[in-house]
Amino acid sequence: MNPTSTAFLGYLLLMLALIIVITTYRSVLTLSGKHAANNFKTTGDDISEFSARLCRAHANCYENFPLFGGILLFALASGQTAITDGLALTLLGARVLQSLTHIISTSVVAVFARFGFYLVQLVIIALWLYKFLS
Repeated sequence: MNPTSTAFLGYLLLMLALIIVITTYRSVLTLSGKHAANNFKTTGDDISEFSARLCRAHANCYENFPLFGGILLFALASGQTAITDGLALTLLGARVLQSLTHIISTSVVAVFARFGFYLVQLVIIALWLYKFLS
């Protein structure tokens, strides 16, 4: 499997992992009687600050999937993975670090770090788009 395919699948695995953590957390709360199964907010802020950050990290992944996944799928479908292979795993790494930072903290330093990881992703995608269009 090439790095572009690995990055694409890695993004999907990240989203799945976040869903599993959210589902497990909510299941434990429901089964222990601490929260009604039909009363969870999508934002997660009804449970805890951690839950809110976790749900927001997950939402951020699917909000950015069209751009992240779209560029990787384009490279795969058009046979141009030579353009994306070199930085595909860096793109995935920046996405994973952004999500982890989002979950860990909302301190000023964490927000700046999270933005830095996001900026890395945007620069890589912009570079690839330039190369595809050149």
